Amino acid sequence: MKRKLLPALLATLLPAQAAWADDPVIVMGEVRVSAQRAGGPLASNRVLTSVDVLGADKVEDENVMNSWELIGQLPGIQLTETRMGAESGKATFRAFNGEGYINGIKVLIDGVPSNVNSGNQRFIDMIFPLEVDYIEVVRGTNDPRYGLHNIGGNINFGTRQGGNYTDARFTLGSFDTREVQLALGRESKGFAQNYFLAKQDTDEYRGSGSDKYSLGGKWFLASADNTLRGGLVLRSYRHDAGEPGFLTASELRADRRQSPAKNANDRSEREMHHASAHLDWQITPNAFWSNKLYFNNYEDDRRVTFTSNPAGTAPRQRRIWDEEQTGFISTLTWRLNDRITLDGGASTERQRNGYQRYRFSYALPTDYSTPAQTQNDERYSFNNVGAYLQAIVRLGDKLKLVPGLRVDRFSGENLFRATGRRAALQDYGTIRQPKLSMVYTPIENLNVYANWGRTFQVLTGAGAPAYLTPGQARFAPSINTGKELGVKFKPAQQADLRLAVWRQDATDEVANMPATGTTVGLGETRREGVDVQLSGHVGDSLELWVAHSLQKAEVTRAFAADGASLAGKEVFSTPRHISNAGLEYRAGDAWRFGLQGRAQGDYYIDSPNTAGKYGGFVLFDANVRYQLSKRTSIDLQIKNLADRRYEYAWYDNFFWPAAQAQPSFSSGPGRAAYLSLNVRL
Repeated sequence: MKRKLLPALLATLLPAQAAWADDPVIVMGEVRVSAQRAGGPLASNRVLTSVDVLGADKVEDENVMNSWELIGQLPGIQLTETRMGAESGKATFRAFNGEGYINGIKVLIDGVPSNVNSGNQRFIDMIFPLEVDYIEVVRGTNDPRYGLHNIGGNINFGTRQGGNYTDARFTLGSFDTREVQLALGRESKGFAQNYFLAKQDTDEYRGSGSDKYSLGGKWFLASADNTLRGGLVLRSYRHDAGEPGFLTASELRADRRQSPAKNANDRSEREMHHASAHLDWQITPNAFWSNKLYFNNYEDDRRVTFTSNPAGTAPRQRRIWDEEQTGFISTLTWRLNDRITLDGGASTERQRNGYQRYRFSYALPTDYSTPAQTQNDERYSFNNVGAYLQAIVRLGDKLKLVPGLRVDRFSGENLFRATGRRAALQDYGTIRQPKLSMVYTPIENLNVYANWGRTFQVLTGAGAPAYLTPGQARFAPSINTGKELGVKFKPAQQADLRLAVWRQDATDEVANMPATGTTVGLGETRREGVDVQLSGHVGDSLELWVAHSLQKAEVTRAFAADGASLAGKEVFSTPRHISNAGLEYRAGDAWRFGLQGRAQGDYYIDSPNTAGKYGGFVLFDANVRYQLSKRTSIDLQIKNLADRRYEYAWYDNFFWPAAQAQPSFSSGPGRAAYLSLNVRL
């Protein structure tokens, strides 16, 4: 049964696939929404240039341990698979890595900001595949709608709303994995209810164990004439998981599935909660006003031991986060005429955060009940106010220009509880971010596009030097200037080709890890690359897609602590190429076969580029689905079909003597099989 959205206002969030023909967006799968009306908010593809959309049919039947893995189906996406309990990994692109030091990707769920204070993507875990309607990825620096964390682009998870359905998915699989997802929607006379429940239990590949659930509900009411709509969204999530620990090279060779004895009592206990109120008003046929008031809560109690060094002094730590975000977003879209549309808005987010870090003496194993040394105990606020304005100007039938400007300001205060001392966040002033996009359509089915824009990075976290404390340096905002030139061509009715060349230059970039209080100035950096995408259908039964991204992130001006120049060195943990490809074959109405592959190159794991390159892989997944009846189907998925050995690598130089520092590894899962029953009522 196809998903039916609220027929009035929500239907305008994304246009039907046919409406994308004259824009440089690439769509994979089926986005099940109604056609775009004259009113409503602006769809991203009508304003921006490098946009990819992954439809529900490419998402809902995927077996993943964490929903950030879903984004790996899209071109140019780097998946950083740390797989340490609840701290499982993240998705990035445009040569921003997923190490947690430089968090360059904004995450939204139904348009609501969903990064934690550091910029990490933990709120994604609240969403399960069966709840997703689409995933939209906006690349580059020309999107003025968002400021904080929107350095290289943003990802928006659109979840189900409205419709009448009862869907369930039951899964059993490798590593004693058991999962159930239930989705329910009811809509009648302008009132829509949506409910979702998911429960997942697994031993995980290395036997550390994971137990999580997610619960959510939506209630929306529309006026009789569909011009006014209001609603409430609630979500709750809990995840308890063991941490298997990082392995040395010798441990990895001996047994890649082991969890060393030093990690026996390491684990994460994470809770996240979300509430938001929405009010949309079609003031006139040409004016639309949208408002979102939201609250996010993130609590995490993590016990972690890093790789032991020869002296046996590597620390055990207990890290406790307690973060609250209260925000408001208001946007107004005004269509002056057929040629000019104005879009603007204002937003504010006020964060109240707490962070505690305790260090325990090294022993095998530590039970975390022994006396500990307090390393961090802070309460800190972090407040952001921003506004933007952009115009969509059509000059004739072939040229569209989109100039825009965003401004942001920040304030905050840190309380060091151990000393009672307070320190204010440094004054960054007003951070201005001009933008400009252009799309030229010389002939039907051919779009040439270009964009230029600026984004920014500011420091976050309780111990960051941005807070004015004695002896700490000041860091100006890092300004990221990006430019892109691309072409999208439809060589046939059911085929799309896109080629893009891009570059982003940053000033005063900082590698910032709030969890450890580590802040390292990287100086000036340059990220650049080429993206190629091709997708299409052969007849009605075969779908093909392939994408290849060449990229490079390097330091253009900076110096190491010993004074040595880092110019020309690559930014650590950034592979030089990322590729993916796939096919899906439908044999009649009953059978569907799929094969997907993804690959990435090796990357340097340290800033001087002297510790070697690791992390490359080539992986394949396969799936078969059989339609048992109109309402039930069964599917078999095999992950890592060729049983390739691969691992995430990072440089363990924090607690080792410099001469003995070495890489540490988290092994990726071997071949795994999952059998699922799908029921639609």
